[in-house]
Amino acid sequence: MALSGWIERAGERLGTRGAELRLALRVTIAGVLAYAVTRFFDMPQGYWAVITAVVVMQASVGGSLKAAVERFSGTLAGAVYGGVIAALIPHGSAVTLGLAITAALLPLALLAAVRPAFRVAPITSLIMLLPPTGQTIGPLASAMDRVLEITLGNVVGVLVAVFVLPARAHNLMTDAAAKVVSLNADLVTVFIDELTDAQTGRSALQKIHPQIRSALKKAEAAAEEAARERRTHLTEAPDPEPLIRTLYRVRHDLVMIGRAASAPLPAPVLDRLRPSLTTLHQTTRALLLNLADALRHHTKPPDAEAFRAALEAFTRDADALRADALVRELPGHAFGQVFALGFAFEQFQKNLGDLLARTDELAAERTKTPPGS
Repeated sequence: MALSGWIERAGERLGTRGAELRLALRVTIAGVLAYAVTRFFDMPQGYWAVITAVVVMQASVGGSLKAAVERFSGTLAGAVYGGVIAALIPHGSAVTLGLAITAALLPLALLAAVRPAFRVAPITSLIMLLPPTGQTIGPLASAMDRVLEITLGNVVGVLVAVFVLPARAHNLMTDAAAKVVSLNADLVTVFIDELTDAQTGRSALQKIHPQIRSALKKAEAAAEEAARERRTHLTEAPDPEPLIRTLYRVRHDLVMIGRAASAPLPAPVLDRLRPSLTTLHQTTRALLLNLADALRHHTKPPDAEAFRAALEAFTRDADALRADALVRELPGHAFGQVFALGFAFEQFQKNLGDLLARTDELAAERTKTPPGS
């Protein structure tokens, strides 16, 4: 019974790691396939093709393409330059080998520092000088073998990424974007709690803000890979940049709302605004959570009419405060806080509308229907 329970729990955990399991399977297939190809062609240093195929394999096709291009360019630069150094500088003794290593490393290390895409170039150059095989078959032949094997590994890695359980970068991007939007819903709740409860602190923000920044970085990185997939015609998905820009604009709007919500509202103001503020909170949170689900599943975005109506009601109540004699006796910063909150929510509404439109475009691409239809 204990063993069956453990197996069941392990199965449940693995079931939530579908993306990780697919990546592990692609890495394994790429390594084994590269090894089989090198054995078929009887390559003397075929292990480099196996290593490259494993290194190239990333979470998405776009990421694998980037890794393959960087691996190839760095290897080509390192192999050519390292081969030239090995041919021109005798390195039979420890002293001359040290000089050759210095001559091989310094310019390539500088190149890698300036252009991170060439970060494997110094390593490849060292390999050209250090292993006995390179000295046995000659520097030029070793350089040619190295480039050929790395190229083979790149090809195998990219092919496996494309055809074996491919993980499109657009899906990774929308998953990260959905995470951002759902965290935004939690953020709105924290802000409203601060406005309505004097005992509420800002400790929750110390947890939510880093999570949002992390999710935004993941979405931005996936968007870069998605753009690479589009440039290589591996996908017909919409341009990912508008979605990322809109997420950052919404993020800025929420920062403005947070500043307006940095202190609880005075009791007379809160008594007047609590009903409409509560409705605005509920509709905003519901809209953001439903929008996150739409992004995650590439479905049509939710209707924002309830949110718009709630914002209009809150704006009317805020405007009505000007005619209230009791409220007018309060300090001016109380009015400023209310109207800053209303202005921030209006800006939030505009950018949220853009986010809904981007979500509609993604859903339309999945179903091949015109956006908004």
